[in-house]
Amino acid sequence: MLAAERRDHLLDLLAREGKVVAKDVAARLGISEDSVRRDLRDLASEGLVQRVYGGALPVSPAVVDYAARQSVAPDGKQRVASVAAGLVRPGGALILDGGTTALAVAHALPKDLDCTVITHSPTITAALLGHPRAELFLLGGRVFKHSAVTLGAAAVEAAQNVSADLCLIGVTGVHPEAGLTTGDAEEAAMKRALSARAAETYVLASSEKIGTASRFRVLPWHKVTGLITDAAPDHPVVEQVKALGPDILTAAGPADGTEPAA
Repeated sequence: MLAAERRDHLLDLLAREGKVVAKDVAARLGISEDSVRRDLRDLASEGLVQRVYGGALPVSPAVVDYAARQSVAPDGKQRVASVAAGLVRPGGALILDGGTTALAVAHALPKDLDCTVITHSPTITAALLGHPRAELFLLGGRVFKHSAVTLGAAAVEAAQNVSADLCLIGVTGVHPEAGLTTGDAEEAAMKRALSARAAETYVLASSEKIGTASRFRVLPWHKVTGLITDAAPDHPVVEQVKALGPDILTAAGPADGTEPAA
């Protein structure tokens, strides 16, 4: 089999099965694992797969810059945001992550809601300035422009001195084996620090992130309360994640034949 044919085979396998196991492909095609790994390296360098130990997973489309991400699945993000906003109780304290889905959550919060919002995102803070009863706490640090959030030692230290009832975090990849992932190591560390300061943590994940992976793990499944997604409840990955323990809050739209539900 020619290299171009192997490449097409790997991409087709990834689309059909959601992962590539190098040793299985090598055995099936009668080639060496080194050849498969080399093909996966080439595909990864083009941003077409996310390499993991033993093979590869679908790459998340949510790793582009902040401005570009605003045009990725906006309807799905709004459905997820609507369900997430419903979890915020009057008088409660919310830790709200940065990113485009979290920004949609900020816009979905009722204008008259009496709450405390703790965030490391200047864009989230700006979006909530028109909420007169929302107390806002902005955690400072180095600004990571890719996600419009603060990161680094100062931001993590600030996060360690707050507490909340609920944390809503965004990720770029949701996979039953790879867990919850994102594309930057410091951002992953900050998300862990924020989650650790809340009684409950829900993950915001519009459907394009389901079944994909990025380089750095944010949290294992047993560390989160639940997943909010607009992917269909019978999506194979959603079913696998549910079996791992987290609550699944469905934010499916009319096209899926269901109403958003928390």
